[in-house]
Amino acid sequence: MNNLPNIDKILFSEQDILQRVRELGKQISSEHQNVDILLICILKGALVFTADLMRCLELNADLDFIQISSYGNKTESSGKINLVHDITTNIENKSIIIVDDIIDSGLTLSYVQDYLLSKKPSSIKTCVLLNKPARRAKYVNADYIGFDVPDNFVVGYGLDFKEQYRGLRYIAKLDANTN
Repeated sequence: MNNLPNIDKILFSEQDILQRVRELGKQISSEHQNVDILLICILKGALVFTADLMRCLELNADLDFIQISSYGNKTESSGKINLVHDITTNIENKSIIIVDDIIDSGLTLSYVQDYLLSKKPSSIKTCVLLNKPARRAKYVNADYIGFDVPDNFVVGYGLDFKEQYRGLRYIAKLDANTN
């Protein structure tokens, strides 16, 4: 099933992920009937998830992107958040859903929430594919969560290690000895 180096084990298959994304799409759609929303994808990791999620929504949704850097080439957040690319949409009085790949330390999502709140949207919610509560350094709440994951470095379905593994159709645990 897996012949890639450094993949320890598959945590979520392509079918598991797509089923959960469909469920999240239905939940978001039912809670935002008659409301236009703006999805803000946190690049690069959430790109695949955001694209699939957007196709599962049963409502009008616009899309924008923000890029934050906190990992570099490491498996743990540096704790230093850098805004690499800002959104281009005026979000004042708009209903926003921030879409991220994973809540790990919570620092990135907290930074993005605070930053976007300063632009005065009518509401902000968050949707994350993966939640890793064991790594939380800053409390941050996600309104929609795909899966909880153990305290391991995970790759695939948009998540990377040194820009590799993003294209995997599944989510896997990276071997702890990978460097």
